[in-house]
Amino acid sequence: MTDTLTPPTVAPLVAERRLVTAVPGPRSIALQERRRAAVSAGVSSALPVFIERAHGAILVDVDGNQFIDLGAGIGVTTIGHTDDAVVAAAQAQLADVVHTLFTITPYEEYVRVAELLAEHTPGDFAKKTVLVNSGAEAVENGVKIARKYTGRSGVAVLEHAYHGRTNLTMAMNFKAMPYSLGFGPFAGDVYRAPNSYPLHDGLDGATAAARTIGYLEKTVGASDLACLVVEPIQGEGGFIVPADGFLPALQEWCTTNGIVFIADEIQSGMARTGVYFAAAHFGLVPDLVLSAKGIAGGLPLAGVTGRAEIMDASQPGGLGGTFGGNPVACAASVAVFERIERDGLLGEAKRIEAGLRPALEALRERYPVIAEVRGIGAMLAVELLDPATRAPRADLVNAIAAEAAQRGVLVLTAGTYGNVLRFLPSLALSDELLADAVSVLDEAFAAAGA
Repeated sequence: MTDTLTPPTVAPLVAERRLVTAVPGPRSIALQERRRAAVSAGVSSALPVFIERAHGAILVDVDGNQFIDLGAGIGVTTIGHTDDAVVAAAQAQLADVVHTLFTITPYEEYVRVAELLAEHTPGDFAKKTVLVNSGAEAVENGVKIARKYTGRSGVAVLEHAYHGRTNLTMAMNFKAMPYSLGFGPFAGDVYRAPNSYPLHDGLDGATAAARTIGYLEKTVGASDLACLVVEPIQGEGGFIVPADGFLPALQEWCTTNGIVFIADEIQSGMARTGVYFAAAHFGLVPDLVLSAKGIAGGLPLAGVTGRAEIMDASQPGGLGGTFGGNPVACAASVAVFERIERDGLLGEAKRIEAGLRPALEALRERYPVIAEVRGIGAMLAVELLDPATRAPRADLVNAIAAEAAQRGVLVLTAGTYGNVLRFLPSLALSDELLADAVSVLDEAFAAAGA
């Protein structure tokens, strides 16, 4: 009799780009028909291929095509798809406890994740954490904790921000389409202020900060603000890196005025930029840090971590949720932290930047439509503008992404105007795969008429 508990033997995945059918192939096309009949049209996909396996920096679709993944599930599988240590930790936890609900009967894994977040987020003060399921849920909880602590209601955000798809976070987003169009009415007391965007505004950090602070003081008033929520490096907005001094000036203003400074590190955190949290690049010590995406190697987990006195302002029972801090996701998260430390993965983000940034700059020399290469670590982007008019070239970005996919490389788009190609490869991306992917990008730029 076959032991049904023994998983089938699967041949090791060879880390290479490989195309054996057209993209999409026949099995993906058939699955797409089933999808259209069963899945809401509101759930779209960047590439209509169905993934069957993944490991490291490679995705394998149901037709056997292998793609170099430069998106990592929008920054989720930061240490690589199906990382061996993460899989082993999750498997072991599945056999022990899958769910009890921490607010009913707690378990050690939740506590350990909270300890690791306290250790690795900026600041040497006492910190505490609440674990939830998703980035948007972390944003919602960060805001409500700040409101409880300050007794104020106002929430300040920056232009080009993206914070989620829930009612409150839709109100906090800058871009309406596709995230909030037609879904209102939205939560109130959210105020959007100018951001630092050096490519377009040309302002130094001090000047940009004065503009932002002046706007908030005139339109809201510091005494009515509970919090300012910022992405140290904006994600969906197009990997915008603010001018030097901009964020520290905002934090100083917040501290002076009793406003909780919240760093949304959902995309930029967990070793993505060569440090645990990107706030460290700017000398920031946020009051609260929001984490998600890469924190658990692909399992759903998110957290709010911050100053103990702020986190403890909520009444008992005021924070939590049925699946928040699930034991399996927590076990995976512990494994992610351990892998980053044991194998020096912060250095891997720096290695990827050292290879990818010069390659993108070389493309910029060949294709004047690339107005800027920006980002930090394994979080890089290029923004495309018409060289003559400076108009955004979203059409070209979409064409390049489509051409790259046809050649076996998955890249993501971003930007308020859809004119940014963003690169979020996993830290498992080898130098050989990186070089291959860049050669494909070169071909895609040429084929798209750049």
